[in-house]
Amino acid sequence: MSQTVDRALSILPLLAEGPADLGQVADRLGVHKSTALRLLRTLHEHGLVYRQSDQRYRLGARLFALAQEAMENLDIREIAHPHLVRLNERCGHTVHLAVYEEGEVLYIDKVESRYPVRMYSRIGKPVAITVAAVAKLLLADLPEPERRSVAEKLDYPLYTARSTPNAPAFLRELEKVREQGWATDLGGHEESINCVAAPIRGADGRVVAAMSVSAPNVVVTADELLTLLPQVRRTADDISGEYSGRTPVKEAP
Repeated sequence: MSQTVDRALSILPLLAEGPADLGQVADRLGVHKSTALRLLRTLHEHGLVYRQSDQRYRLGARLFALAQEAMENLDIREIAHPHLVRLNERCGHTVHLAVYEEGEVLYIDKVESRYPVRMYSRIGKPVAITVAAVAKLLLADLPEPERRSVAEKLDYPLYTARSTPNAPAFLRELEKVREQGWATDLGGHEESINCVAAPIRGADGRVVAAMSVSAPNVVVTADELLTLLPQVRRTADDISGEYSGRTPVKEAP
């Protein structure tokens, strides 16, 4: 039975490359045409493959519907939270998770610092979109026309001397973030707070969320915080792998 299931599932990546006829399927599986036909018929009955008028097979609409439904039901916060907690336990600083929704970047999870000096931020509260590291990552991933349109519509409050002053400067920063794959906010919102952030990507490679580590400079300097960037990026990659299904779930230590 397990061999039959394995063979049937092996057909799907073949058809993802494009339509294939019975002979091509049989050759790829290394089986007789009659065996390949039984497998294809079973997949066809479940809507996972479709037989075209030219007798070639392609992936079925049901497969795409299942994939879409699965993606819609994924909860990035639920998946990310254990990873955020473990990172917080290792570094001790505040860890945030944020998403871009309807023109705003919102915190959807937060793990508090172990230090007595803490950040004033709340789950569900929009971030300072022109300076926050998580916002830079989320906006940098937008298609260029949309990215430019969003940037040109924003206001640019000068929270500190390091705040982003205008749309051209913001677009340059987003391009830099897009190229390097991580972002910082070094005193751009509050002079005493620094932040490093990394993107969380879905199966298609697009950024679905961003996570960050933040700390006041009375606890660690900006340079010291930047040394945590490899840990932040590894954590983001682990969440990305689990969210997209590329890697198995890791057991908590």
